[in-house]
Amino acid sequence: MADKGANAAELVAFGEILAASQAFSAYFREGMALVEETAAYLDGPGRQDAKKLERAAALAYATESMRLTTRLMQLASWLLLHRAVNEGEMSLAQASREKKKVKLVPSATIEEATLRVLPPRLRDLIERSSRLLDKVRRLDATIYAQPTAEASPSPVRHQITQLRAAFEHSGG
Repeated sequence: MADKGANAAELVAFGEILAASQAFSAYFREGMALVEETAAYLDGPGRQDAKKLERAAALAYATESMRLTTRLMQLASWLLLHRAVNEGEMSLAQASREKKKVKLVPSATIEEATLRVLPPRLRDLIERSSRLLDKVRRLDATIYAQPTAEASPSPVRHQITQLRAAFEHSGG
Protein backbone atom coordinates (compact mmCIF):
# COMPACT_ATOMS: atom_id res chain seq x y z
CA MET A 1 0.00 0.00 0.00
CA ALA A 2 2.89 2.36 0.72
CA ASP A 3 4.17 1.73 -2.80
CA LYS A 4 0.87 2.99 -4.21
CA GLY A 5 1.28 6.28 -2.36
CA ALA A 6 4.88 6.57 -3.50
CA ASN A 7 3.82 5.87 -7.08
CA ALA A 8 1.15 8.56 -6.86
CA ALA A 9 3.73 11.03 -5.55
CA GLU A 10 6.03 10.09 -8.44
CA LEU A 11 3.18 10.65 -10.91
CA VAL A 12 2.44 14.07 -9.50
CA ALA A 13 6.12 14.94 -9.64
CA PHE A 14 6.29 13.73 -13.25
CA GLY A 15 3.20 15.75 -14.14
CA GLU A 16 4.68 18.85 -12.54
CA ILE A 17 7.96 18.31 -14.37
CA LEU A 18 6.14 17.81 -17.66
CA ALA A 19 4.00 20.90 -17.08
CA ALA A 20 7.25 22.84 -16.55
CA SER A 21 8.93 21.35 -19.60
CA GLN A 22 10.22 23.07 -22.70
CA ALA A 23 7.29 21.54 -24.61
CA PHE A 24 4.88 23.36 -22.31
CA SER A 25 6.82 26.61 -22.65
CA ALA A 26 6.73 26.35 -26.44
CA TYR A 27 2.98 25.62 -26.41
CA PHE A 28 2.41 28.51 -24.03
CA ARG A 29 4.24 30.97 -26.28
CA GLU A 30 2.53 29.61 -29.38
CA GLY A 31 -0.90 29.73 -27.74
CA MET A 32 -0.62 33.25 -26.39
CA ALA A 33 0.78 34.52 -29.70
CA LEU A 34 -2.07 32.84 -31.55
CA VAL A 35 -4.64 34.44 -29.23
CA GLU A 36 -3.13 37.88 -29.88
CA GLU A 37 -2.83 37.31 -33.63
CA THR A 38 -6.42 36.08 -33.87
CA ALA A 39 -7.78 39.01 -31.87
CA ALA A 40 -5.86 41.47 -34.05
CA TYR A 41 -7.18 39.81 -37.21
CA LEU A 42 -10.80 39.54 -36.09
CA ASP A 43 -10.86 43.14 -34.82
CA GLY A 44 -9.14 44.56 -37.91
CA PRO A 45 -8.62 42.93 -41.29
CA GLY A 46 -11.11 40.19 -40.44
CA ARG A 47 -13.95 42.70 -40.18
CA GLN A 48 -13.07 43.97 -43.65
CA ASP A 49 -12.86 40.42 -45.00
CA ALA A 50 -16.27 39.58 -43.50
CA LYS A 51 -17.93 42.62 -45.09
CA LYS A 52 -16.87 41.41 -48.55
CA LEU A 53 -18.56 38.02 -48.13
CA GLU A 54 -21.96 36.96 -49.47
CA ARG A 55 -24.66 36.18 -46.93
CA ALA A 56 -24.03 32.41 -46.63
CA ALA A 57 -20.28 32.92 -46.48
CA ALA A 58 -20.70 35.68 -43.88
CA LEU A 59 -22.73 33.29 -41.72
CA ALA A 60 -19.99 30.65 -42.07
CA TYR A 61 -17.41 33.32 -41.15
CA ALA A 62 -19.37 34.30 -38.03
CA THR A 63 -19.83 30.67 -36.98
CA GLU A 64 -16.21 29.67 -37.51
CA SER A 65 -14.78 32.81 -35.93
CA MET A 66 -16.90 32.09 -32.82
CA ARG A 67 -15.65 28.49 -32.72
CA LEU A 68 -12.08 29.73 -33.17
CA THR A 69 -12.45 32.27 -30.37
CA THR A 70 -13.97 29.70 -28.03
CA ARG A 71 -11.22 27.17 -28.82
CA LEU A 72 -8.51 29.75 -28.17
CA MET A 73 -10.06 30.90 -24.89
CA GLN A 74 -10.18 27.31 -23.64
CA LEU A 75 -6.57 26.78 -24.73
CA ALA A 76 -5.49 30.02 -23.06
CA SER A 77 -7.28 29.02 -19.84
CA TRP A 78 -5.50 25.67 -19.78
CA LEU A 79 -2.13 27.25 -20.56
CA LEU A 80 -2.51 29.96 -17.90
CA LEU A 81 -3.59 27.40 -15.33
CA HIS A 82 -0.46 25.33 -15.95
CA ARG A 83 1.77 28.37 -16.01
CA ALA A 84 0.48 29.04 -12.48
CA VAL A 85 1.67 25.53 -11.56
CA ASN A 86 5.09 26.26 -13.10
CA GLU A 87 5.38 29.48 -11.14
CA GLY A 88 4.41 27.81 -7.87
CA GLU A 89 1.13 29.69 -7.55
CA MET A 90 -0.82 26.44 -7.32
CA SER A 91 -0.15 22.73 -7.12
CA LEU A 92 -0.81 20.31 -9.95
CA ALA A 93 -3.60 18.82 -7.85
CA GLN A 94 -5.26 22.26 -7.59
CA ALA A 95 -4.82 22.77 -11.33
CA SER A 96 -6.39 19.37 -11.93
CA ARG A 97 -9.50 20.44 -10.04
CA GLU A 98 -9.67 23.80 -11.82
CA LYS A 99 -9.05 22.34 -15.27
CA LYS A 100 -12.37 20.51 -15.08
CA LYS A 101 -13.90 23.87 -16.01
CA VAL A 102 -11.80 23.98 -19.19
CA LYS A 103 -13.13 22.06 -22.17
CA LEU A 104 -10.38 20.89 -24.50
CA VAL A 105 -12.78 19.28 -26.94
CA PRO A 106 -11.55 18.28 -30.39
CA SER A 107 -12.24 20.80 -33.12
CA ALA A 108 -15.40 20.19 -35.10
CA THR A 109 -14.75 19.13 -38.65
CA ILE A 110 -15.53 21.89 -41.11
CA GLU A 111 -16.94 20.91 -44.48
CA GLU A 112 -14.63 21.57 -47.40
CA ALA A 113 -17.27 23.75 -49.09
CA THR A 114 -17.47 25.93 -45.98
CA LEU A 115 -13.70 26.21 -45.73
CA ARG A 116 -13.45 27.36 -49.35
CA VAL A 117 -15.67 30.40 -48.73
CA LEU A 118 -13.72 31.57 -45.68
CA PRO A 119 -10.91 34.11 -46.04
CA PRO A 120 -7.48 32.43 -46.24
CA ARG A 121 -6.25 34.12 -43.06
CA LEU A 122 -9.20 32.79 -41.05
CA ARG A 123 -8.64 29.29 -42.47
CA ASP A 124 -4.99 29.51 -41.42
CA LEU A 125 -5.89 30.59 -37.88
CA ILE A 126 -8.46 27.79 -37.60
CA GLU A 127 -5.93 25.19 -38.77
CA ARG A 128 -3.18 26.41 -36.46
CA SER A 129 -5.49 26.56 -33.45
CA SER A 130 -6.71 23.01 -34.15
CA ARG A 131 -3.13 21.72 -34.37
CA LEU A 132 -2.22 23.46 -31.10
CA LEU A 133 -5.34 22.06 -29.44
CA ASP A 134 -4.31 18.54 -30.49
CA LYS A 135 -0.82 19.07 -29.02
CA VAL A 136 -2.18 20.47 -25.75
CA ARG A 137 -4.72 17.62 -25.47
CA ARG A 138 -1.85 15.11 -25.79
CA LEU A 139 0.22 17.01 -23.21
CA ASP A 140 -2.79 17.15 -20.88
CA ALA A 141 -3.37 13.42 -21.26
CA THR A 142 0.29 12.74 -20.46
CA ILE A 143 0.39 15.06 -17.45
CA TYR A 144 -2.76 13.59 -15.94
CA ALA A 145 -2.28 9.97 -17.02
CA GLN A 146 -3.50 7.53 -14.42
CA PRO A 147 -1.24 4.63 -13.50
CA THR A 148 -2.27 1.38 -15.11
CA ALA A 149 -3.04 -1.65 -13.00
CA GLU A 150 -0.42 -3.56 -14.99
CA ALA A 151 2.37 -1.16 -14.05
CA SER A 152 5.01 -3.10 -12.19
CA PRO A 153 6.93 -1.63 -9.30
CA SER A 154 10.42 -0.40 -9.97
CA PRO A 155 12.97 -3.24 -9.78
CA VAL A 156 15.45 -0.83 -8.23
CA ARG A 157 12.93 0.17 -5.56
CA HIS A 158 12.34 -3.51 -4.85
CA GLN A 159 16.09 -4.16 -4.43
CA ILE A 160 16.50 -1.16 -2.12
CA THR A 161 13.55 -2.35 -0.03
CA GLN A 162 15.12 -5.80 0.27
CA LEU A 163 18.50 -4.32 1.27
CA ARG A 164 16.87 -2.13 3.92
CA ALA A 165 14.98 -5.09 5.29
CA ALA A 166 18.18 -7.20 5.39
CA PHE A 167 20.15 -4.49 7.24
CA GLU A 168 17.33 -3.82 9.68
CA HIS A 169 16.98 -7.53 10.37
CA SER A 170 20.72 -8.00 10.93
CA GLY A 171 20.86 -4.99 13.22
CA GLY A 172 23.34 -3.10 10.93
